Amino acid sequence: MTKGNINVSVENIFPLIKKFLYSDHEIFLRELISNATDATLKLKHLTSIGETSTSYGNPMIEVKIDKENKTLTITDQGIGMTGEEVEKYINQVAFSGAEEFLEKYKDSAKDSGIIGHFGLGFYSAFMVADKVEIISKSYQEGSKAVHWICDGSPEYTLEETDVKTDRGTQIILHIAEDSTEFLEEHRIRELLLKYNKFMPVPIKFGTKTHTLPLPEGAPEGTQPETEEVDNIINNPTPAWTIAPSELTSDDYTKFYHELYPMQFEEPLFNIHLNVDYPFNLTGILYFPKLSNSLNIEKDKIQLYQNQVFVTDEVKGIVPDFLMLLRGVIDSPDIPLNVSRSYLQADGAVKKISSYITKKVADKMVSLINENRDDYNKKWNDIKVVIEYGMISEEKFYEKSDKFALYPTTDGQFYLWSELENKTKAMQTDKDGNWVVLYASNVDEQYAYIEAAKSKGYEVLLLDSPIVPHLIQKLEGSKEKIQFARVDADHLNNLIKKDEPVIAKLNDTEKETLKKDIETAVSDAKFTVQLEDLASEDAPLVITQPEFMRRMKDMQATGGGGMFGMGNFPEMYNLVVNANSEFASELLKSDDNNAKKEKIQYALDLAKLSQNLLKGKELTDFIQKSYRHLNQ
Repeated sequence: MTKGNINVSVENIFPLIKKFLYSDHEIFLRELISNATDATLKLKHLTSIGETSTSYGNPMIEVKIDKENKTLTITDQGIGMTGEEVEKYINQVAFSGAEEFLEKYKDSAKDSGIIGHFGLGFYSAFMVADKVEIISKSYQEGSKAVHWICDGSPEYTLEETDVKTDRGTQIILHIAEDSTEFLEEHRIRELLLKYNKFMPVPIKFGTKTHTLPLPEGAPEGTQPETEEVDNIINNPTPAWTIAPSELTSDDYTKFYHELYPMQFEEPLFNIHLNVDYPFNLTGILYFPKLSNSLNIEKDKIQLYQNQVFVTDEVKGIVPDFLMLLRGVIDSPDIPLNVSRSYLQADGAVKKISSYITKKVADKMVSLINENRDDYNKKWNDIKVVIEYGMISEEKFYEKSDKFALYPTTDGQFYLWSELENKTKAMQTDKDGNWVVLYASNVDEQYAYIEAAKSKGYEVLLLDSPIVPHLIQKLEGSKEKIQFARVDADHLNNLIKKDEPVIAKLNDTEKETLKKDIETAVSDAKFTVQLEDLASEDAPLVITQPEFMRRMKDMQATGGGGMFGMGNFPEMYNLVVNANSEFASELLKSDDNNAKKEKIQYALDLAKLSQNLLKGKELTDFIQKSYRHLNQ
């Protein structure tokens, strides 16, 4: 028997491990399963290159609870360790056996999936155990099994043993009194499914009952026999580890439901990531069906390192706009004990983010080119992600003209170049500005939309919550273009043309009319504006200035530049049609009370059309309308 002290640089590393090295005690199981996986994959690699005559077979990792003896045991059938290797890899805490292995076999082992952090990771076991045993037998011919014991102090014992005759390593954790939760089956199952659900080596945890088929000709009513079989808790070959050419659309959908068992809606489509230069990254991203709002559940993308779960807080690795998606990203270039500060500072992570952005943009282009009709149908379910990407990622925006759609109130879908060809000639004003008209709500802005369509104008339907930010981005990056919501002003002012205007009233009559209306309205939020419009146009129209409304909308979704901290007052233009019969009748009337009542009634009608008549004002208007019926 050998006794000794573990070679560490502090008097007692175990309290340090328990308190500071790992913030979350539950990851001890992730670390130990990762080590067992490494040991197994090392053996697989050595057998594949002919370094050993040992048969690889079909190894698995077994996790077993013994509540009576308060132990948790992790057993692998991997490479195992000799006594010398235990001395080297376990007792020399700072040394990493996987790093040495990778260095030795760096050319042939680079794709072996070895995680590369034995040693210190093993000592996470002492976060939950007050004694740990290792029983290990190397794959090397003629090697003896060894038994290592440590009680949480720097002292250990190491001796040969005959209790283990097959290759591999067994880690026995004697669970501490403050960690007995890890002797509960449901807790261990929960951790295995969280961290090790897709580990590349099968993991057995308990058994399950399997019903055997009835023999042919068995009498009716015969009860089938059952047998106990290994309960393999993980999927060693998840979809992202398989070449896209070998997967069907059903495979992708099945894997989506494996990731999100409580998600019943099918994903719209997926993006399979696969890159090996200048970094290694694989994964699958899914576009779920999204609502037309920003109140969408985020943090649904899972980050793995060599099939070991790391986190679902992927901010910094995944561009912010893609946080609305779901799926998996796996990269060996990201450390298991990942931190936000690491993510923000690491150059490789920024490259990963840029790659994912490019890959998503390329996928959008291929989707719209492959099946335009299908892409059009899905647009309303994905537009929030695309528009968010356009305003937040410059590289994504630069490619967006090839896949961003601009739908109309008539259900047409245009790419930017198509929109330009369709509307620019008709909707360019006298100053050479191309004016893009849009609505945010077809029902509320119906009258304005119809008025625009009657002039041959096209009206877009832009109704996502980030439209004000998107419009600002488009106006700032494209020349001589402006967006105007269709109810921002009268059409003649939104798209000013060099056309003669016929005025029925002279300047004096207009001044009188304006004064009468301002007196009757007496509401500071309305600015009275006289326009010479067609006589059949509405006598009064309420519009909201584009700039003020847009700034208010941007503030509601975050932003608004220098105005972001203030509250915007409600301000409207009251456009009076000076050529209407209503205007002429007002000028003829000498009864100021009747004139005032008529103006206020017309204003109420204009408010009603803009959904601005509410509460007491709406009740009073309805009662007034009933009185008019009885006159």
